[in-house]
Amino acid sequence: MNILLVNPPNCGRSIPEERYGIDSIKQIFRGEPLALEALAGNLEGHEVGIVDLKAEPGGLQSAINDLRPELVALTGVTCEANTVLRLAGEIKESVNNVTVVVGGIHASNDPLFFNRPQVDYVVLGLGKASLQELVAALEQGTDTRAIPGVMKTNPGHRPGYAARNYSTADLVDDKAPRYDLVARYRDSYVLSSLGIKMGFVSTAFGCPFNCGFCCIGGLTGGRYLTHRTEAVLRDIRLLGDIPVIRLLDANTFGDPGQARDIAARLQAENIRKQYLADVRSDTVVRHPELMKQWKEAGLRAVIIGFEEIDDLALARMNKANKAATNTAAIEILHELGITIVGDFIVSPEYREPEFDRLERYIAEHEIDLPMITVLTPLPGTALHGEMQDRLTETNLDYYTLTNAVTPTALGDELFYQRYADLVKKCHAKARL
Repeated sequence: MNILLVNPPNCGRSIPEERYGIDSIKQIFRGEPLALEALAGNLEGHEVGIVDLKAEPGGLQSAINDLRPELVALTGVTCEANTVLRLAGEIKESVNNVTVVVGGIHASNDPLFFNRPQVDYVVLGLGKASLQELVAALEQGTDTRAIPGVMKTNPGHRPGYAARNYSTADLVDDKAPRYDLVARYRDSYVLSSLGIKMGFVSTAFGCPFNCGFCCIGGLTGGRYLTHRTEAVLRDIRLLGDIPVIRLLDANTFGDPGQARDIAARLQAENIRKQYLADVRSDTVVRHPELMKQWKEAGLRAVIIGFEEIDDLALARMNKANKAATNTAAIEILHELGITIVGDFIVSPEYREPEFDRLERYIAEHEIDLPMITVLTPLPGTALHGEMQDRLTETNLDYYTLTNAVTPTALGDELFYQRYADLVKKCHAKARL
């Protein structure tokens, strides 16, 4: 079967830019579509292609003409969901008898959004195994509705589907990502602050925590699944001479034993690269020796979701962490010389004192690269269930994490001006 995997173009809309002319809060990063590369790795025996519309915005039709796909699968986050539907419709119109499949984080958390005529199947959660099973069933003419984690659409009706009990088997560790399928885009995948190429590798999927705002749980049903050490090392080697590796997981060191093993192998095999990894602050505090080991193995920076700066706000998010732990982690990382990329979330309920307090905290604690988003109730999250009746914007194009989609305490224009000013100040001093 000829199969085309599609990464949607940069999209999403900006309320502050459209309404108030404030464009300084745009945060666009282009990295390789690792999820599609992983899917392709488990589609042996098929002719598979990837078109990355973030790197090649006008490349869809030429990819279709070249491959003549029988199946097209698209991925997308929430702010890309409308664009994915539009692309699905265009594909249905231009390719005879094509099967259109949608997966990704939004499809996993809100599958009924894609129960439309232009979509044939929705793949929920980890799709590496289930997409392969779907392709096999389509080729063999067997019942696709029996595949766990795959929803056959039924527009106008509520389709049923079997839940998938995700396990490490869904990682399909013996099949490597098809990094070769994006070789023509490799020069686009650059860490802009350093001007050097960066590659993506996965060490784990999912997260055992249940933060109210987070959509990660939908990928694995709340389970935390780790790749085998040898699979991680294999993927790093496959990226060849690319000097910086982003370990693309929500909680890279969630299994300290696995993390120690990977770091030890990197050192033993003298694999000299720099790494960026997501880590919880309580992991840093509990395991400073692990951070030291990874620093020696090449860890350059960690991305930490601090989210808020006081315990009450963290508790409202169900963050399962404390402000004092965040501060202690910052001190440990500074001592080790590890760069801190700090994720903070501003609430639409912020007033002037909250903005001032966050700005002081970031400056006083010397966060190297603060990343500041707006609290957004993404469909499928606990936060969305709590705030659904307060939504002032339901167009998913605006769910970019830089728009307020619930009422602002300051009024929209002043809120966005304070937000933009804070982002601008933080980025002016940023270092990575």
